[in-house]
Amino acid sequence: MTPEEIQQRIVTALEDAKALDIRAIDVRNITDVTDYMVIASGTSSRHVKSVADKVASILRDAGCKAIGREGEDLAEWVLVDFGDVILHVMQPATRDLYQLEKLWEHGAGADKASSTAKSRT
Repeated sequence: MTPEEIQQRIVTALEDAKALDIRAIDVRNITDVTDYMVIASGTSSRHVKSVADKVASILRDAGCKAIGREGEDLAEWVLVDFGDVILHVMQPATRDLYQLEKLWEHGAGADKASSTAKSRT
């Protein structure tokens, strides 16, 4: 599976899990760590964890197993590393504090088409 396909499957899974404010950022020109960062919000620690679990399960079923997971204990910020794509699912306050979009979008192209999921209240 290509990095683009992984990123697209993650965004679709996030939308299915009712994640909020989904952003996909192409970071190939600014880091060798990964090709894409996908950032999304959950409404609570339970929602953050369930979103990360659902995405990991859907990708595993498609043949792309996560190589690492962090932050599941508190679930304020869960990171799921798929190698070519790193997923960050955060509670809104944590996302506001760290502002990963500002960090990674500076010098990178944000994929506006992948941020179609609207905030749901």
